[in-house]
Amino acid sequence: MNKTTMLLNDSAFVSAIQGLQSFVMETGADIDMAYDWVADQSRPFAGDLAAFDLFYDVYNETFDQVA
Repeated sequence: MNKTTMLLNDSAFVSAIQGLQSFVMETGADIDMAYDWVADQSRPFAGDLAAFDLFYDVYNETFDQVA
């Protein structure tokens, strides 16, 4: 199992991604603040392309709803 697969299956990361929409909607967080929040809830993931892509997609979908 590689690092990417492990992070996408990491319960702390998945939980943070599931809570990301609420966090962004409640705080109006920009992408940097949202990244920091998810990383604080799980661990840094900027080097993990699959995890970052998932984060970016969820953030953009939420941001589009707020805007």
